Amino acid sequence: MAITLTEMAAKEISGIMQQQTETAKNGGEEPTQLFLRVGVKGGGCSGFSYSLDLTDDKRDDDEAWEQNGVTMICDSRSLIYLEGTTVDFKDGLMGRGFVFNNPNATSSCGCGSSFSA
Repeated sequence: MAITLTEMAAKEISGIMQQQTETAKNGGEEPTQLFLRVGVKGGGCSGFSYSLDLTDDKRDDDEAWEQNGVTMICDSRSLIYLEGTTVDFKDGLMGRGFVFNNPNATSSCGCGSSFSA
């Protein structure tokens, strides 16, 4: 797999997806299949920043795979920078959030949300 999603991260994502599905149902809408879009975009203090989004929009150039019950998608341009990355979720005294362990990053910022390659 190009990008690994840990069990802890998958559990957090699944919970968020469930909340969105329930909100749609309660609003009288038909829930759609949600994907976890993993990507990079220009910016951040190190050159690129990571992005995680829930979306129902799967594009033609997206790679897709399922791990720990979550279907992830990533565009081919982002995949070049994210190949081999592990996405984890940490919940501790210093805060909670998603953490990227990217072997392609030559440096990253102190907050861990941006990198250079």
